[in-house]
Amino acid sequence: MKMTTLKLSGIATAVAIVAVMASCQNKDNATSTTTKTASTNVPDKEQIVYVNSDSLLTKYQYFKDLQTKMDAKSKAAQADMGSKTQAFQREVTEYQQQQNTMPADQRATTEQRLARKQQELQTYQQNAGSALQRDQATEQEKLYDKVADYLKTYAKKKGFKMVLTYSKGNSAILFADESLDITSEVIVGLNDAYKTDKK
Repeated sequence: MKMTTLKLSGIATAVAIVAVMASCQNKDNATSTTTKTASTNVPDKEQIVYVNSDSLLTKYQYFKDLQTKMDAKSKAAQADMGSKTQAFQREVTEYQQQQNTMPADQRATTEQRLARKQQELQTYQQNAGSALQRDQATEQEKLYDKVADYLKTYAKKKGFKMVLTYSKGNSAILFADESLDITSEVIVGLNDAYKTDKK
């Protein structure tokens, strides 16, 4: 009885293996047919290229200048806010030193004035932060437009149908042949165009 069961399970396994192999062979045939058909629609690899956006940004002079400009604006805003905060702190300290010698009505008036000033300072800080963010967004848009406009012209001249962007850790491209990387050429072209614009 046990021997019959083993023979049957062995036969069943063999049948299953043959069936799987046959279906794999059919899939291989179907895949090769599909690949042949699809390959006629796939564009030449030379028509699709990519740019490494990490390298592009670190070597594009316009971006470096933009970063320097935005850092300076940020530092200026922080320094301005720091001096206003220090002036307010001096007023608070001065009031705390004098409050015991002040009449009650003068104390109440001073406290109200300081509370208003603190509120104004917070509003000023929020507005300055928002203005800085708007400036950064505007400058980022200008940067994007400069790169995109240059790449449109460059791609048309070179006959590329598509220019992809690659960024380490944040990219849809998992692998691309290095022969498709046009970053160095694009950086040279962008920097030359930027030098011309600055003149």
